[in-house]
Amino acid sequence: MILTDIDAVIFDLDGTLIDSMWMWRSIDIEYLARFGIEMPEDLQKFIEGMSFSETAVYFKNRFGLSDSLEQIKNDWNAMAWDKYLNEVPLKEGAIELLQYLKELNVPAGIATSNSRELTELIINRHNIAGYFASIRTSCEVLKGKPSPDIYLLVAKDLGVEPGRCLVFEDIIQGIMAGKNAGMKVCAVYDEFSRDFTDEKIKLADYYVRSFKELLQDIGR
Repeated sequence: MILTDIDAVIFDLDGTLIDSMWMWRSIDIEYLARFGIEMPEDLQKFIEGMSFSETAVYFKNRFGLSDSLEQIKNDWNAMAWDKYLNEVPLKEGAIELLQYLKELNVPAGIATSNSRELTELIINRHNIAGYFASIRTSCEVLKGKPSPDIYLLVAKDLGVEPGRCLVFEDIIQGIMAGKNAGMKVCAVYDEFSRDFTDEKIKLADYYVRSFKELLQDIGR
């Protein structure tokens, strides 16, 4: 059983709890076009797992942007705001899994690389804030994923030893962050990272195509 010997569950946000990874590529293309820059095909490889702040630093340095880091992040928040409010759904089975964990009295947390503003927006939009005892962003720790910092921080908030935590993640850098924290990790299918499914399966302890599938497997 995936929840055997588990005292807390920690979720990544984008691509794991919510179906949002599809929109970030279009935002990157649109944002760089403002400066007359074509988005490099290797961009995602370099920024995957970075915190919102780390990504802003990377953009500023790589593309020689004159805007301040705060301006860059504010622009991204503004570009994503309407989409998060109106076009980003929860992943299939997410709410049912959160309800199940609550019934079991298993505390849950969020460890995300997204901004605080967008994280709070989408969580409140879907009325799921009450399911989480800790919500942290990678901007609150020294290093983003694959560093274990964000997962260790959430585990500390929850008062649970890392080895008793289960992480749900959709990207390789996030899976590595959970494993580096000494936690069990379940890789989650996401269309955006479908080309890396085999590698995700090898790195993680478990793999599910959806939370609905997971609930069926455990007889829920």
